[in-house]
Amino acid sequence: MTISAERPRRPSAALLRDPACALALGFGAGLAPRAPGTCGALLGLPLAAALSVLPVPAAVLVLAALGALGVWCCGRAGRRLGVSDHPAIVWDEVIGMALTLLAVPLAWSPYLLGFALFRLFDIVKPWPIGALDRHVGGGLGAMLDDVAAGVLAGITLQLVVLAGQRLA
Repeated sequence: MTISAERPRRPSAALLRDPACALALGFGAGLAPRAPGTCGALLGLPLAAALSVLPVPAAVLVLAALGALGVWCCGRAGRRLGVSDHPAIVWDEVIGMALTLLAVPLAWSPYLLGFALFRLFDIVKPWPIGALDRHVGGGLGAMLDDVAAGVLAGITLQLVVLAGQRLA
């Protein structure tokens, strides 16, 4: 798939008729005219809250299954859009955000900090996130860089939560 330096065009809402594309576009969140990745990450918050009632290993399995489904759906949407990681494809942000919040208390402060950390890592793309973004294409590439951002943000968040508990 060719990568163009020009900004990808905004997809039509008609793409949401395809269930795989609807999932990849975060059920329409990716169609937001500004900050579609942030809108997708916001969808990860209720998913994380729902997963918080499960034991961590079960939540990991659910996220792994949703991520594997995302590889296929994001790949399909990328082919339909002509850009493998089109900005409208936000299921990767949903999963990355939920992964960030795995095993933190269901409370405003860790969720807000986790959101900020995830978006920071997703936008800045420090190593290895940037390398994954540049070198892995298709649905796997779309998902993998956000999973890596979620893991790094999650580790950072866990360290902050742990430090806060020790200081209290």
